[in-house]
Amino acid sequence: MKMSTQIRALLLLLSASCLASVTLAATGTATFYYAVGIGACGTNLNGGNVAAACGGLWENGAACNKKYSVTCTGGPCKSGSVTVTILDRCSSSDTLDLSSDAFAVIADPAAGRINIEYNQV
Repeated sequence: MKMSTQIRALLLLLSASCLASVTLAATGTATFYYAVGIGACGTNLNGGNVAAACGGLWENGAACNKKYSVTCTGGPCKSGSVTVTILDRCSSSDTLDLSSDAFAVIADPAAGRINIEYNQV
């Protein structure tokens, strides 16, 4: 009986720790742009997996250099996700404006706009 109680306690502890590490992703929309020149964060943009933060995600520049994992959830999606670094600001009503390189990792660029889930990493 004592061993059974210890195993139950261990399983309960493991379950609780797994739940505590689960992060709920936020949802939004993403478009893409050709990331060249100097971004709003003062960094030279040369393509790669970068993004511009839109609306409230920009946080008056506090978003600069933050990294987000982005997954396509609606549109002509590809499997997997892409991690982007915020180096720019966008003025659209979307959530993120991904570099064309980053967008192509998770979706067909012909879509133009996709639904996404994202979370800071």
